[in-house]
Order: sequence, then C-alpha cells, then structure tokens
Amino acid sequence: MTILVSPSTVPHASSGERPQVSIVIVGHVDHGKSTLVGRLLHETGSLPDGKLEMLKAVSARRGMPFEWSFLLDALQTERDQGITIDTTQIRFRTPSRDIVLIDAPGHAEFLRNMITGASQADAAVLIIDALEGVRDQTRRHGYLLHLLGVKQVCVVINKMDRVDFSEARFNEIKREISGHLTGLGVSPVAVIPISARDGDGVAQNTPRIAWYSGPTVVGALDTLTPTRALTELPLRLPVQAIYKFDDRRIIAGRIEAGRLSPGDEIVIMPAGKIAKIKTVESWPQTPLSGPQGAGRSVGITLDRELFLERGDVIAHTATAPRDTRRLHARIFWLHETALKTGDTVLVRIGTMESRATVVAVEKAVDPGELTGIASTSIARNHVGEIDLSLARPAAADPYADNPRNGRLVIEVGGRIAGGGLVLSIDTGQRAVPVDIVPVESALQPEERAARHHHAGAVLWFTGLPGAGKSTLALALERRLFSRGGSAILLDGDTLRAGLNSDLGFSPQDRRENIRRLAEVAAHLARNGHIAIVAAVSPAAEDRAQARRIADDLFREIYVSTSAEVCESRDPKGHYAKARAGGLPGFTGTGTDYQPPSAAELALDTATSSVAEAVGEIERMLLASHVLQQEPMDIAAHI
Repeated sequence: MTILVSPSTVPHASSGERPQVSIVIVGHVDHGKSTLVGRLLHETGSLPDGKLEMLKAVSARRGMPFEWSFLLDALQTERDQGITIDTTQIRFRTPSRDIVLIDAPGHAEFLRNMITGASQADAAVLIIDALEGVRDQTRRHGYLLHLLGVKQVCVVINKMDRVDFSEARFNEIKREISGHLTGLGVSPVAVIPISARDGDGVAQNTPRIAWYSGPTVVGALDTLTPTRALTELPLRLPVQAIYKFDDRRIIAGRIEAGRLSPGDEIVIMPAGKIAKIKTVESWPQTPLSGPQGAGRSVGITLDRELFLERGDVIAHTATAPRDTRRLHARIFWLHETALKTGDTVLVRIGTMESRATVVAVEKAVDPGELTGIASTSIARNHVGEIDLSLARPAAADPYADNPRNGRLVIEVGGRIAGGGLVLSIDTGQRAVPVDIVPVESALQPEERAARHHHAGAVLWFTGLPGAGKSTLALALERRLFSRGGSAILLDGDTLRAGLNSDLGFSPQDRRENIRRLAEVAAHLARNGHIAIVAAVSPAAEDRAQARRIADDLFREIYVSTSAEVCESRDPKGHYAKARAGGLPGFTGTGTDYQPPSAAELALDTATSSVAEAVGEIERMLLASHVLQQEPMDIAAHI
C-alpha cells in the first residue's frame, strides 16, 4: 500500500539574515533525483500557487499516475519561456536556510555546469537507489565531488519502499558509501533512508522508518553551512570583452569574487599593469555608485588607457592572483582517449584560454577502486594529478585560496575533455603584481596624424617563405616615407635575431614570437606610426591573437603566392635545406600553414609587380581611412 505523506509546514526565520547554501544533487540515472527535487519543493511550500493541483488534474485526464518528477518538467517548460524560475537554479527554504539547488544529471553535465560557474556548490546530496545500491557511477560522483572541493555531502538512500524499508539493506549501503567517502576525506553529514515518491524521510520521519533516528532531508539541509561568501574573497573580475562606446573603452565582465567600487586601485593580471577604476557601468542604469559584488556583470572604465584582452583578470593590488605558465592540477578525465605526458590541450580558466602541454602525469586514480598508481597517462573516467605548461601567461589562484579562479577546464578537438582544480602554481613566478605605470607620449596621435597625414596602423604581411612579404614591406616602407609618413618595418627574421632570439620554433615559441611582434607593433601604431610586420605567422590562432592585441588598428595582408612559386624562388635556401632534413621546423614543405580566411587584402606576387601590389595596399589604406591623401605616382618612388 502506498502511503502519501502530507506536506509539512516549514517555519521560516522571522528576523536576521538567513544563510544561503548552494547544493547540487548527483546520482546514477533513475535513482530519483527529479522525484526528490519535486518532493522537496512541495514539502517546503516552494511551488507556485496551484501548480501541484494543475499537474495532478492533467495526469488524471491523461489516465497517468502522478509523478513528482512532473514538477521539474513543468517548471522546465516555464523556464524555456523565460518565466517563474532561473534557468540554472531552483530555490527553496528550510526553517533557517535559503537553499539554491543546482541540478546535475551526470558527471559530464556537472563539468559543463562547472565551466559556467553554476556548480559552485557549498554542499551536495548524493542519491542512491536502495535496490541497486552503490554503482560505479555513484563512486565516480563521490570522487567528482571531492575533486571539486565539496566537503559537505548528505547521502540519501532512496526508494526504500522497493526493499520493504529494510534496516539491514540501509545499513549495508550506508557502510559501503560511508567507507568510500571517508577514503576521499569526506565525512557524510548524514545518511538518510527515504522514499521520495511517498515522502518518507523527506520532511518527516514516518512509521515505516521508525528504526531510523537521524535527521530528515530537510533537517539535514538545514544544518549545512555556506562556504565563505564570494563577496568576502579577494576581487576577481575576468575580462570578457572590451567595447568602445563614445570615446570610452569599457571593460566588461562578471565579478566572480570580491567587490569593486569607483576609485579602487586595481591591477590587470598577468601583465601587472596598475590603474584606478574611473567609472562602473551597467545596463540600463549607468554609471553605478557604491560597491558592486560577486555575481554582478559590470563594465568599468579606467583612469588611463591600457591594453587589455579577454582572459586578463582584474584584482586589487594587495590581493592579486599569481601570473604563471606552470600549473599543478587535479583533474577528472572524460575523453575516450587517455591523456598522456606530452599531449597538447586547450586549457580554460575563467575567460582565459591557452594551449598547454602536459609536462607530467604524476599519478592516476581509479575513482571506483580508489587505487592510485604511478602512470604516464589518465584513462577515461579516471582522476589524476598533472603538471601543465601554458603557452601564454595566465592569472590563476590555487583552488584553496580562491575557488572562483582556481578551476580549469580542458578541451580536446573543440570538446570538453576534462576539468578540475588548480592545486598549486609554479613558485618560480612572482607572487605580487609589478606596479607598471605606462608613461604616455607627450604627443597625441592626432598631432602625429597632422604631421604625417596618416593614422596609426599595424600592417601584418603573412604568407609562405619566399612569397614576397619582405620585398613588399620594404617597398611600402619606402613609399610611405617618401610621402611624409612614419612607417617602421618589423621583419620577423630581424626580430628573431634580437628581441626574440630566445625563442625556438615549437608551437608555443611561435605563438610567443607573434605575441611580442604584435605588442611592439601595436605600441607603435597607438602612437601614430604605421608598423609594417613581415612574418610567416603560419597559425591562424596566432594571427587572431595579434589582431586582438592591435584591435581596430590591425590590417592583415595575405601574400598568397603559391608554394610551388615560393620554392622555385627559395631566396634563402631554406626550402632546399628543409627537403634535405636540415630544417625540421620549416614552414612551407608541409601543410602547417593556415591561410587567412578574412584578410583585408590578398596579393599574389607571381601575377602582380611590386609597384602594382604596393598600389593595391595604398588604396586599401585610403579606403580604411589610414591614409588621408590621394596617392601620388607609385612607380616613381619604387
């Protein structure tokens, strides 16, 4: 016989600030997560008026028995229409707590939620089917909670009605799961027998579980304590985008931790650039006054013009994150191909993304068996600790110091392959920001423009070795100088002999080579010069980074001369050396060059003379308002 427990009256605190606790419910498929959530909403009086009666009536008309999971289906429909509740969170109240529930149907989905920050849980409810008991996925969920730093875990053994409310079966499962969690360093807050369908143990302990003397689910949730409030942590504002509005540069992002206010001195990491917040912007109200805390999406303007890019982290100067290229992390691996020492992956921390190399796999653990072994790889659904070398500096925190900036996600082939926690950061990196205060030029760009009859720009020549990049760049430099302009050539080979002499030809070093070229070129352009860069720059991703650095000053010129023509010229003898095996990293004899798909201009030096090509460039510069005069006779100056 089915016994339906009447909804409990949940008293609410009448005064004082109620703690808010975020929880996540995890468990094997069909162990009853949706049913438990629906029942909790009902028992705590958190459903919209008339919702339960409406669903019961609909079920009756269709000749179907009512299921508590229908509540989530109905609420999901309303979420999709933009009403009733938030898209990722469900809220209800215990006698003294405000509970924010984050649904996590499986470990893969849990990781995806982690990316967006939705799984920043203070505690978890791990649900187990009494008939099926502890499954492999149950053990993995337990390990994943440990991996993500969740220390408060309430275990719920559901569907006790399917085992006749057997105390012996409950104790058997309790011993097994408690031993597993204790082995992970997690002590369960409570292990509770329930029937989510009927209500036993959810808000009331019924006669069918008279042998149980512990708390109900609602009672256990009411004992959970929130972790340190995000607003009390050091400021972390990952930069999402930079917008130009009127004459202002607005830096947009979401405050992940801490607070900020107009007038605060901040540091932009990893570069260590220091400025003050001039204004805090929002929509539709702008500007904002007073402190803005974690969870708020804002735009800020600074008291000086500094270069920032997506992935930078804004912090207060006294509590800045570390800047590093080396991380030690504990990860959960989801990809079907094992992660091995030497693999190249994409790492994301907040809004920052960087190519990274797995320098070492220190250990691998089977979450089901809790056995750790020395290994050079991490198999699917296993956990491991790895050392990562990043291709670009990142601003990060150990998870224990600031969880909002201490989680990472790993992608392979555009798919989420794993994620985890930053355990430590290379101690060789500086621990405090460098007070870098750029000195602005005494001359304004408008003054230089009036003198040189052009605005600042970065002209980025890319193409295969021997395509004619340097030839065109030299001719253009001469042409612009002859008409009174200020053009400066930055040749890739020349800079590799000096500024970039410490770099090799690995993908990471090539990326850093391009970044340095772009930084120098952008600095010149912002001061009114035309920086002419001639560099093979074979990777589209690296050129995209250069475009982000130079922003709207960037003009890409693709010298599209074919590989056959380039090799026939072989002005430096590099093709011959590469064919003989003497230049293993040489671009041109393989398929490692990625042609631009949206260059501002494409030129083929096999079909156009130098004069004709330079003329095309000049017309492009006139059309894009870099040059301010009509061109003169080009051929006369070449």
